[in-house]
Amino acid sequence: MSRIEERAIPDAACKALILEGVHPVLAKILSARGIVSKEELANTFSHLIPPNQMLNLDKAATLLADTIDAGQKMTVVADYDCDGATACAVAVLGIRMLGGKIDFVVPSRFDNGYGLTPAISEMVKYRHGADLLITVDNGISSVEGVAKAVELGMKVLVTDHHLPGEHIPQNCVIVNPNQKGCPFPSKNLAGVGVIFYVLLGLRAELRKRGRFAIANQPKLDNLLDLVALGTVADIVPLDHNNRILVSQGLLRIKRGMTRPGVRALFRVSSRSTMNASVSDLGFVVGPRLNAAGRLADMAMGVNCLLTNDNQKAFTFANELDRINRERQQLEESMRQDVQAMTGGINARDVYTICMASSNWHQGVVGLLATRIRETHYRPTIIFTEDNKGNLQGSGRSIPHLHIRDAIAQIAENHPGVVLKFGGHAMAAGLTVAKDALEVFKDAFEQVAREHLTPEQLVPVIDTDGSLDMQYLNEGFVELLEGQTWGQGFPPPLFYDEFTVKTQRILKNAHLKLQLAKDGKVYEAIQFRNNVMLPEKVRLVYRPAINEFNNNRSIQLNIQAVAD
Repeated sequence: MSRIEERAIPDAACKALILEGVHPVLAKILSARGIVSKEELANTFSHLIPPNQMLNLDKAATLLADTIDAGQKMTVVADYDCDGATACAVAVLGIRMLGGKIDFVVPSRFDNGYGLTPAISEMVKYRHGADLLITVDNGISSVEGVAKAVELGMKVLVTDHHLPGEHIPQNCVIVNPNQKGCPFPSKNLAGVGVIFYVLLGLRAELRKRGRFAIANQPKLDNLLDLVALGTVADIVPLDHNNRILVSQGLLRIKRGMTRPGVRALFRVSSRSTMNASVSDLGFVVGPRLNAAGRLADMAMGVNCLLTNDNQKAFTFANELDRINRERQQLEESMRQDVQAMTGGINARDVYTICMASSNWHQGVVGLLATRIRETHYRPTIIFTEDNKGNLQGSGRSIPHLHIRDAIAQIAENHPGVVLKFGGHAMAAGLTVAKDALEVFKDAFEQVAREHLTPEQLVPVIDTDGSLDMQYLNEGFVELLEGQTWGQGFPPPLFYDEFTVKTQRILKNAHLKLQLAKDGKVYEAIQFRNNVMLPEKVRLVYRPAINEFNNNRSIQLNIQAVAD
């Protein structure tokens, strides 16, 4: 059962926002999320943090410009998720716009594993003939892969956003806001955001060299639709800088100024680009790109984003949609396996969930870990076997347990158990020795008990309190929907008591209601619930605009029911 809490509202910040002309309810919502000035809501390109604040970006720009001037060949090595695919496409499109020769490689999740390996470096050298190897959304942990590339005579530019480990690659240029000594104030850039910043620096360097002037320079903002997609899909926190990137990208998509591949992915998803939202990028378009990396070859996803041919883009998008449906079926089958193996997980007596099966698909274990974490609210790691017989896992955490650091602690305390790992606070990937699962499970449980309290194992739903119903109109809801909400900057949820006037179950899956409060009746729906509610009920809800048969009306989307 979740605990419902109301966000604290800093009074001074809220009053300051109201004085600056912000709607009073929106001012409460924004101040509760750390906004203290209307300036922090500005989403124009000019408000981005300047590129020169990122460590080594000038070196990266010089390296790229020298490579372009020499007419040398570049190859991008990308990660196989949506962030990696969009970062790869941004790198290829951007460098071509700026006059460079470039192609790309996406390692196979199944044959190559994660990141730049020595074998991938050899491929880039001998098959692609690259003079400069560029990583996007990976590389900060690829010590051996970078060393092999340098040994083969290539220059290397690492662009990444993942947390560095104890050792980082040498004899290369690294651009990563999370590397030691980087003063860049936003540590939340996705991989696609990092390479976009590198391109901004490269363009500035080429201006210095007289390649073009500001008036006729290539328009890198044409790539912001891809930057927005990768940023949202990678679930990085939407701080002010990321909100600018996402809002500008969404604006381009809504105006029809987007890549044919993005347009095609919206089309096969039965979504309109004119009404594109953060939710569409994260839950509709992103998963279709991710499916290629999970089950097939992410090169298909990159090519979908790169092509200028509408028909080819639609063909790619249709295949990605088919693969995503296959992924959904696999995930459901694996979820049923979990239930059959355990008889339903009872998480009350444990702090973690850790499971393994050789029958599970490597590309889907991360999604399964997410589902189990959402259901039981425990740090979860799901393993399957890799092609060497070791256990390849994907983990998802809850607040208060940094899962990458937890795995690092296990690796330090139990040498030889964790063969490799990487990730973030909330998600990580790892490989465990094939005979060490039980040791790892016990160690994971112990680390979690050291860092978590029983109270932290109860999910919390943060709300913005009660909503004065005088504000519940289309104009107010449109004002809310006009903000760029997302990870780390969650959309508002309200908490109020209603009287249930009518209710019925739709398709044996969703609850459709009419709710009364303060003398007015509101349409409401609770998805994935077919249990009737009592007459008096306290609800957590999000107001939305419902469009049906060209009619617009306010609908309350119920997120939770209080006891």
